[in-house]
Amino acid sequence: MPQHTDYMTQFKKNRSNNSSNSNKPNKPNNQNSTQKASKPDNRRPSQRPVRKRTTTMPIHLLVQDAVFEPLENKYVGQRYDASPIHSDLLKNLIVMGFTHTTEIQERTFEALKAKKDVIGIASTGTGKTGAFLIPMLDNNLQNREQRKTLIVVPTRELALQVQEECTKLAKGMRLQTVCYIGGTNIERDLRLENRGAPVIIGTPGRLLDLVQRGHLQLQNIETLILDEFDKMLDMGFVADIRKLKRGLTGCKQTLLFSATNNPKQRPIIDEFVTKPVLVEVSQGNASSKRVQQDIIHVKSDQDKFTLLLELLQNPEYDKVILFIETKHLANRIAKKLNGSGVSADSIHGDKSQNYRVNALNKFKDGTIRVLVATDVAARGIDINDVALVVNYQIPNDHDTYIHRVGRTGRAGKTGQAFTFVETSDLANDEKRKPQRKR
Repeated sequence: MPQHTDYMTQFKKNRSNNSSNSNKPNKPNNQNSTQKASKPDNRRPSQRPVRKRTTTMPIHLLVQDAVFEPLENKYVGQRYDASPIHSDLLKNLIVMGFTHTTEIQERTFEALKAKKDVIGIASTGTGKTGAFLIPMLDNNLQNREQRKTLIVVPTRELALQVQEECTKLAKGMRLQTVCYIGGTNIERDLRLENRGAPVIIGTPGRLLDLVQRGHLQLQNIETLILDEFDKMLDMGFVADIRKLKRGLTGCKQTLLFSATNNPKQRPIIDEFVTKPVLVEVSQGNASSKRVQQDIIHVKSDQDKFTLLLELLQNPEYDKVILFIETKHLANRIAKKLNGSGVSADSIHGDKSQNYRVNALNKFKDGTIRVLVATDVAARGIDINDVALVVNYQIPNDHDTYIHRVGRTGRAGKTGQAFTFVETSDLANDEKRKPQRKR
C-alpha cells in the first residue's frame, strides 16, 4: 500500500506551489463554470458544465485512518478440513486457496444448515458470498435430493460474479446454475432450460419478466437469498421483490446479506423473514477499517481533473476505481484520461452487458489502469488488489460511500480512498452542523 502520510504531504505541497507560482488566472473548470440564465445553452452535451449537486453526507465521515491489526488480533476461523462439509466441496475450497472460514461464514453456518432464516451483516471483502453458497452447496451434496435456490442481486455484475463463484465451488458436482440479467437478449434466456437447475441467479427485473412470460416457475424454490438486501429493498426494487416473493409458495428459508443495514427498512425486512437469526460481524454503518480514507479539497481556482492527474502520478496506484455520479461524465472523464496517457474505460447502465464485462476483464488483467464507474461497480464486485478508490464527487449517502470504498482493502489487505471535496461542499457541511447555544 502507498505510504499515505508522505505521499499526501508531497501532493498537497505540489498543489500549493502550483497555485502560488501562477500569476495567470486559471481557465474556468467545467465543473465550476456558470452561465447567465438569459443565454440559451447551445453547446453539445460534452461541452456543458456539470450541474451542481448537493449531498447531506457529513465530510468527517470521509476521513479515517486505516487500522493495522496485529497478527495475533486477527480473526482466524475454523479450518475447512475440520468442518463437517462434504469432501467434494472441501476439495474445491482447497483448490481455490481457502483454508479457514471467515467470521461471517463461521457464525452463520449452523443456522443456515438448520434451514433457519438469517440476516447477515459484515464488511465488504469478508466472504459474504461464500457464507451463503458454501452451506447451500453442502446441503445439496449431503442430501441426494437437491433443493432449489433463487439468488437475487441488485446488479448484473454481481449476478455474474455470484454465478462464477458458485461454478468454482460446485466444480465436478454436476450442479447446474443459470443466470438471468438485464441488458442481455431475453430470447436467449427464454431458450435457456432452467427446470433442472438447483441454483437460479438474477436481477429482479429480468427474473420477474421471465416469471410473467411463464418461463420461470417459482413454486418449487425452497430457499430465497437476497444479496445486498439493503439495496434490494429500497424503493427501486421492493415492488419487484414482493412480486417474486408472492410466487415462492414453497419457500422454506430466506437469507439476507449485506455490508450495510438500514434500520428504517425493518418493517419491509419483516415481510420476508420469520424469526431470523441476526449475525452482525460489523454494525453495518461504518466503512472498512482496512481502508485509509481522506479528502482532497478542490479550491475554486483549481481544476479537479488536473488534481486527479497529479494523484495518478503515484506509480503505486496501479489499479484505480474512479466513481462518478453520472453516466455522461463517466464517459467524458474516461476519454480525458486516455487522452492524457492514462489507460481507462468506463462502465455504467447505458453500456451493453458485453461492453461492461469486457471493461471489467481489462481492468482485472491490467490492460487498463483506471475503471471509471457509476454505482454499478459499487456493490459486491470483487477485484483483487485495487490500490485506490477515488470519489470524483461526494456520494449522495453514507451507505453508497461504504460500498464504494469497500472495493479496496479486501480479503485482509489494506487500501486507500480519496474523495474530492469542493469549497461549496465544505460550506454546506458547516451549515448543517448544529449551532452551539451562546
